[in-house]
Amino acid sequence: MDTIDKSTSGRRRRRTFDAAFKAELVAACQYPGVSVAAIALEHGLNANLLRRWVTEHERYGHHGGDIAAAAPPAISQCRPAPRAPALPAPFVPVSMASTAPNDGAISIDMTKGATTVRVTWPVSAAAQCAELLREWLR
Repeated sequence: MDTIDKSTSGRRRRRTFDAAFKAELVAACQYPGVSVAAIALEHGLNANLLRRWVTEHERYGHHGGDIAAAAPPAISQCRPAPRAPALPAPFVPVSMASTAPNDGAISIDMTKGATTVRVTWPVSAAAQCAELLREWLR
């Protein structure tokens, strides 16, 4: 746990935290969607201090400068290592058969009220077909 040391002169000294306490908080920060700032606030810590502990853990695998002093987290606090991101599938070129433009016809069924009209128009005159539709839909 955290302790506040006071010397005989009455001056406050820096708080010290044992490795198990640090490991517990860092483990709590490792879950997705967890706010480091919220955990720090809940335990009366500065968020920057907790963020530094998390960074040290990610970088060195322990908290603080002394590897021997760092206690590993309890088994219940450990999470399985995240899986490596899947590599994208390799690019496979696909050949496309070129097709000639369709010289067919545009066929449209138009209904207005009880009347239905079927219009068949050559694709080569698509602009005129669009003009007819605009006029008819007014």
